[in-house]
Amino acid sequence: MSIAEKYRPYYTYEEYCQWEGRWELIEGMPYAMSPAPVPAHQRVSLLLSIRFENAFVDCKECKVYPPLDWKIEEDTIVQPDLLIVCSKIEKKFLDFSPVLVVEILSPATASKDRGEKMELYQSQKVKYYLIVDPQFKKLEIYEYINTQYEPVSVNPEMYLFTLHDNCTADVNLLDIWE
Repeated sequence: MSIAEKYRPYYTYEEYCQWEGRWELIEGMPYAMSPAPVPAHQRVSLLLSIRFENAFVDCKECKVYPPLDWKIEEDTIVQPDLLIVCSKIEKKFLDFSPVLVVEILSPATASKDRGEKMELYQSQKVKYYLIVDPQFKKLEIYEYINTQYEPVSVNPEMYLFTLHDNCTADVNLLDIWE
């Protein structure tokens, strides 16, 4: 065990529930989710939500959610910017893998979103991981194939997501930039 690991704080879901503000917990390490997202971040999140929601014409099982607690382990709780879940959520938190996760980059979160979170979502076999960069107007789509994420598209105008059984979403992704 390294010196840093020996003295690093370690928290669990029970302690996490007592905290004020927005936090994430990855393997016991707390991450503050502040300051609040900037307007460009929120606007892209809203437009993506609308695009996906409108694409679910024949898919009643799948739902789009803004950030909510996804409890992966007792010491790992994350709040992706956007999630698509294709099963009913029975608890006050998500306790199973969503089919799609979106992280919208900011200068403060970019390295965590491309590193720890990508690895975490991959380990949970989240089928699609979208990384959105409002600053550079770039959207990257990764798909879980075999045992890892593979990049499948960058800035597509339209993309057909196969989410659940016969549930698909043909989504216009080009016009999310204003």
